[in-house]
Amino acid sequence: MSKITAAITAVGGYVPDYVLTNQELEKLVETTDEWIMTRTGIKERRILKGEGKGTSELCVPVALEICKKRGISPEEIDLLIVATVTPDMVFPATANVVTDKIGAKNAFGFDIGAACSGFLYALDTGSKFIESGKYKKVMVIGADKMSSIIDYTDRTTCIIFGDGAGGVLLEPNTEGFGLIDSVLKSDGHGREFLNMKAGGSNYPASAETVANRQHYVFQEGKTVFKYAVANMADAARTIMDRNQLTADDVAWLVPHQANLRIISATADHMGVPKEKTMINIHRYGNTTAGTIPLCLWEWESQLNKGDNLILAAFGGGFTWGASYIKWAYDSKKA
Repeated sequence: MSKITAAITAVGGYVPDYVLTNQELEKLVETTDEWIMTRTGIKERRILKGEGKGTSELCVPVALEICKKRGISPEEIDLLIVATVTPDMVFPATANVVTDKIGAKNAFGFDIGAACSGFLYALDTGSKFIESGKYKKVMVIGADKMSSIIDYTDRTTCIIFGDGAGGVLLEPNTEGFGLIDSVLKSDGHGREFLNMKAGGSNYPASAETVANRQHYVFQEGKTVFKYAVANMADAARTIMDRNQLTADDVAWLVPHQANLRIISATADHMGVPKEKTMINIHRYGNTTAGTIPLCLWEWESQLNKGDNLILAAFGGGFTWGASYIKWAYDSKKA
C-alpha cells in the first residue's frame, strides 16, 4: 500500500473591507508613514468592523470559498481546525462555531493556539488525521481578528497587526504530493517578551486588569525581532537540509508576514531570492495565524503541480517552525 500524505487540494482567503492606512494611524499615535514603512514594510492593514463580529466571521467566507472551489458540500468535511489566538469566545471553540455557520454537520472541530505559528501547527495536526487513513477531508484555517486585542494608543503594536483569514483543504494523496516534512518548535521562556497578560486563568478579567490595559498585546520588539530572525531561518534551513533541497529546488518561500526585515533575513539565509518569496505584508500587515494561508490564496494561480514550497513562521510564546509542501495541482487549471 502506498504511503498516504495530506495534499492541499483547495485554498481560500478573506480580508475585511475596511483599510487602516498609515496615514490614519498618524492621527492616532505619534508615528509617520515613513517610520512604519522603514521598520516594518507595512503600508496598510484590514480591520473587521461591526459589533458582535468575531474571528468566525473571517473564517466562514474562507470555508465556503474552499468548498466552492473543490466542488464539495460543507457536509463532506470530516474535521475543521482553526488556528487562532482571538477566538470568538473562550469556549466553545471557534471551529465549532464555524462548522455550525457553514452547515458542516458531520465535522468535529477544535482550535489551536500557537500565535503566528498557529497555521503551521494546525496544518501538521490536520495532516496526521489524513495520514491515519480514517479522515478524507480536513479543513485547516488560520484566522485572527487582531484588532480586538490591540491597543491603538501603543505605537509599538498598533502599526503591525491586521485582521484576516486563510485556509486549505487537505485530502489523501498517494503520489508523493502534499505535506512532506515539518519542524515545529516552542520555548515558553519567550512568553515574557510577547504576550497578552490578562484574560486567562492567571489574571481573569477584572476592573483592575482592564484599567491596566492588560487585555492588549504586549511586545518587546527588539528581543522578538532577534529571536524571530534566528529561529525562522534556522527552521527553514533545517527543513531544506533534511530533505536535500537547495535554493534552486525551492519554487516559493512562504514566510509568516511579521516584518519585512525578518522575511528578507529568512530568505537570505536560505539563499532564496525575493522574486521567489511571497510578500503581502505591505497590504495586510501581520494577521497572525492568517498570514501564510493568505499568501497561498493570493499566489495560488502561480503555483504548479510538483512545486516545492517552504513555509516558515515565528510567533509569541515563543513558537516557530517550517514545513515542506509539494504542491498537488496545477492551480492555473483549477
